[in-house]
Amino acid sequence: MSHKPHKDAEVKTHAPEPPASVDETVTALADPEAVASAPDSPPSTSDAEPEPGPISRAEFDQLKSAYEQLKAERDQLVDRVARLQAEFENARKRAERERQDFKDYATGNVIERFLPVLDNFELALKATGSADQLRSGIELIVKQMEDVLRQFQVLPVPAVGEQFDPRHHEALGTVERDDLPDQHVAEEIRRGYKLRERLLRPAMVRVASNPKQTSE
Repeated sequence: MSHKPHKDAEVKTHAPEPPASVDETVTALADPEAVASAPDSPPSTSDAEPEPGPISRAEFDQLKSAYEQLKAERDQLVDRVARLQAEFENARKRAERERQDFKDYATGNVIERFLPVLDNFELALKATGSADQLRSGIELIVKQMEDVLRQFQVLPVPAVGEQFDPRHHEALGTVERDDLPDQHVAEEIRRGYKLRERLLRPAMVRVASNPKQTSE
């Protein structure tokens, strides 16, 4: 037996809401808060990267061969760097040894030239002659010493009678002298020396003060 709906019962249906107007849609899009609060759309499945699958045996052998080749090249580079470091250290030690050998050779050459002078000094100490004979012997030794220095281009700095030069002379005082021009070296206290054009030590001198030239 069929049941008919009661004539008094009302059938309720939900009518769809009217679509928003164009102005409301533009306003919603222009409002950043509204856009930020909008629910995120689900990601598209079409853009998702596929998960990598298992590689084949051939691909595995190819990757292993490339790895072994890179490893061999790395070992070769490490070995080359180690050999270069060892060669550099050996070259540094060799250069240092050569510099020391050259320094020893130069020093030995200088000392060898002065040994005869030392021998003559020792003979003078053993001499039993008079004071004049001893003085003459010392003068000969000094001359021999000057000859050796001259062989090495070591020359005395000109002093007495020369105009005072602060680059080559060190003044210890002044002395009045009428026979010398003013500001000229009157006395040499200690001789100065230079190696070619290089000053080894200045000459210690006293400088003449000529009262006649000073008054003028």
